[in-house]
Amino acid sequence: MVEFLKNNSIYLIGEIGINHNGDIQIAKKLIDAVNACGWNCAKFQKRTPEVCVPKHQWQKRRDTPWGTMSYIDYKKKIEFEKKEYNIIDNYAFEKPVDWTASVWDINSLKFLSEYEKIPFVKIPSAMMTNKDLVTETAKLGKPVVISTGMSTLKEVDDAINNLKKYTDDIVIMHTNSSYPTPPEELNLRLIPFLKERYGCTIGYSGHEEDLEPTVIAVSLGAKVIERHITIDRKMWGTDQKSSLSVHGMDMLKKRIESVDKMMGSGFKEVTKSEFPILKKLRG
Repeated sequence: MVEFLKNNSIYLIGEIGINHNGDIQIAKKLIDAVNACGWNCAKFQKRTPEVCVPKHQWQKRRDTPWGTMSYIDYKKKIEFEKKEYNIIDNYAFEKPVDWTASVWDINSLKFLSEYEKIPFVKIPSAMMTNKDLVTETAKLGKPVVISTGMSTLKEVDDAINNLKKYTDDIVIMHTNSSYPTPPEELNLRLIPFLKERYGCTIGYSGHEEDLEPTVIAVSLGAKVIERHITIDRKMWGTDQKSSLSVHGMDMLKKRIESVDKMMGSGFKEVTKSEFPILKKLRG
């Protein structure tokens, strides 16, 4: 498990989500990217399509790379199951990098709980108001990372208060759930507010197209960063355009390390480079 409460470095999550398009070889390449760029964790999304897709959406037609099919069939096609997650579990361990998934329903939570090495469980913004799922996730005994997009302050209060009944190891991710997020809607000043209000580790899940907002989020106190990643932003899929390429992942890590170093400890002291100047000017 990741001890977020004790972790002083920035923890980087590469959100693969469904950018693998149901192809385990693409998933492996994205895990390779997480490892090669020095990020900490490759994250997926686990759903039970029959539970998560509203029935009125099941038979809607969807144009896909595999032909036109019903929306429910499309969701089933791109959903990884036990065979694929066993491969992911072994492949990530060999690198080594962490891996985990967002859970969208109770069945998916039970599925994910079978993998003992996962460092935390993620509750996505869409499920933040699902009290039963939040409660059962908190009871799992793993750190809980929860995103707060599309939510009012009261809804966030309710979710965090519910989590705190069972665990103190919580990471609250500030985010906006539009893909890509308009710059004027990022509201990055909320990060220190969340830290003061809840006394938890605060993170940032960015869906913008560029790097600067994520770097600014770190300067404002975000200790966990999540960005969608892809092999190619031109690939088919709704999340690809707002994802980082491998080059973008590498650039973001370097910028985050730079800004984190510049932010310093927050304590006023005479620095090493100042000592000779001090001696020269004050004697």
